[in-house]
Amino acid sequence: MDTNFYEQVFEVVRLVPKGRVTSYGAIAKALGVASSSRMVGHAMSYAGMSQPKVPAHRVVNSAGLLTGKFHFSPPSLMEELLTAEGIIVEKDKVKNFKKVFWDPLKEL
Repeated sequence: MDTNFYEQVFEVVRLVPKGRVTSYGAIAKALGVASSSRMVGHAMSYAGMSQPKVPAHRVVNSAGLLTGKFHFSPPSLMEELLTAEGIIVEKDKVKNFKKVFWDPLKEL
């Protein structure tokens, strides 16, 4: 486990504003490893153990799908957390994805 890389991922995710989402690929690009979106996904599977907390529910795939929901207990928790922040989710997909998308390369 590359804890340094994981911590870099977690630091970016902690910056995602409430009511916004980002993607594994956008995080990878922001960290200068554009081809490593799967590594970002793997790092996110450990986010629940990190302190300070990582708002992992704000990370979805590039189509806006809640592909990480199975790392939440129960899996419906990811959608519940997003909904509580005002993000509309239909059939495990963020509605208005482009509108609520937060690109760390542009925002930081």
